[in-house]
Amino acid sequence: MIDQFHAVIQEIEHAWGQKRLLIVGDVMLDQYIWGEVSRISPEAPVPVVRTTHRSEQPGGAANVAMNLARLGARTMVAGFCGGDGSGRQLRSILSANGIDPLLIVSDGFPTITKMRILGGRQQMLRLDEERLGSRDMGDYDRLIETVLARLPECDAVVLSDYAKGVLTPAVCRQVIEAARRLKIPVLVDPKSADFSRYRGATTICPNLGELAAAVRLVMPGLDAGDLKALLDAAEDLMPELEVEYLIATMSEKGIALVRPGGRFLAPAVARQVFDVSGAGDTVIAVLALCLASGLRPETCVQVANVAAGVVVGKVGTVPVEKFELLAALAPEMALHTEDKVLTRRELMGRVALWRANGDRVVFTNGCFDLLHVGHITVLEQARQFGDRLIVAINSDDSVKRLKGPSRPIVGEPERARVLAALAAVDAVVVFDEATPLELIVATRPDVLVKGGDYRVETVVGASEVQAWGGQVKLVPTVEGLSTTRLIEKGAGAGSASNGGLEVEPGSVSAPFDLC
Repeated sequence: MIDQFHAVIQEIEHAWGQKRLLIVGDVMLDQYIWGEVSRISPEAPVPVVRTTHRSEQPGGAANVAMNLARLGARTMVAGFCGGDGSGRQLRSILSANGIDPLLIVSDGFPTITKMRILGGRQQMLRLDEERLGSRDMGDYDRLIETVLARLPECDAVVLSDYAKGVLTPAVCRQVIEAARRLKIPVLVDPKSADFSRYRGATTICPNLGELAAAVRLVMPGLDAGDLKALLDAAEDLMPELEVEYLIATMSEKGIALVRPGGRFLAPAVARQVFDVSGAGDTVIAVLALCLASGLRPETCVQVANVAAGVVVGKVGTVPVEKFELLAALAPEMALHTEDKVLTRRELMGRVALWRANGDRVVFTNGCFDLLHVGHITVLEQARQFGDRLIVAINSDDSVKRLKGPSRPIVGEPERARVLAALAAVDAVVVFDEATPLELIVATRPDVLVKGGDYRVETVVGASEVQAWGGQVKLVPTVEGLSTTRLIEKGAGAGSASNGGLEVEPGSVSAPFDLC
């Protein structure tokens, strides 16, 4: 269970698009040659890869920026590149994804490029193009000047260190000190074994190997004793580093948050792992967005852990998408009814994310007054036609206009929450119009479902759904069950006992429907 789950969903869907984040670090261009392997070369004992296609993707600190952009944040990335074709290509890809590339051209240094050759899903070879060494001091001055000028706009800063020469102690010190004065959280993805250069950051986020190197521990294995010793050493290091907490990514063991006097572990979710490249970038991107949103560090770790589980199931350095993160959170969302009761605007955003995930959307509607087994049967049948089920319910005023002043028996907030508690239901929305036609047209469901004595030609929205290639389904109902009959039964029992439900004459009807 994720802490502050409702706040997490609200931030992802409504606030992350307003957050502005700055990444400073070693940007790269990741190139991929994809192919198939069917034989071994006669020239040497190596596989022959028959090329099928090529692709390029921002890497290193630029991949952190890509993750943030795909999660909806307004993103800037600062670092060095070369005045070469790879540098121009990197700028172009970043700009095309809405990222502001604050890249300083460093003469004599090519854009760092990593070319990976893959046979199927297996990486066969990697070719790196880079030049190590210190750049001209003027390059660092221009980088720091650029970063400090944009810092006041930011909600969080990420220092993404790949040990390629950008994050020198002087650069780290000036950025961290400036951010602290502005009360902006700073997260560090470290590469240097000397964590002192990151002193004063909000948090440092090493993997186990990086953490072990920083605390000078040799770890022969990763049993419980080794892990405890490592986290104890990390806690002892914190006062010297002046950080609020450390966050350690531990591969299949999950993510650990270390605070003075305590720690928190988010265990990894079991998934088929295809490629771990870029997983650390995804983790720190999600951590940064969560911290920028004011969520508790423990909650940030839990959400980042879910995102890491998504990205390791991909091949190559591929960022996590917002819809993928929400899809991964969907099982827990099913346990939080408040996150399934949506406004019309929220529903449209949720539907867009479902569509991006390739989900088939089903729509049904009704009053759902006094929920009974007939309703549940129809909803469960409706859900089987797709991946996501929207239930639109009449507002209290709309029910009164349809059924009379004695209805509804149950108010719209309660009806919505009860429906949202059903596993078959993915979203509940209230409409005040006489019919749900406006909602149907806005959401464009793949399947429109009604139960009872309807014919397709009498279903509101049927012609519209069919016009865009959707389907209309009529599902069988439980004979003899309806809210009106329950009310009649209650009224009869009430008369027999000189009490019970009062029902206006003529306000009930016999046929089954979703009201």
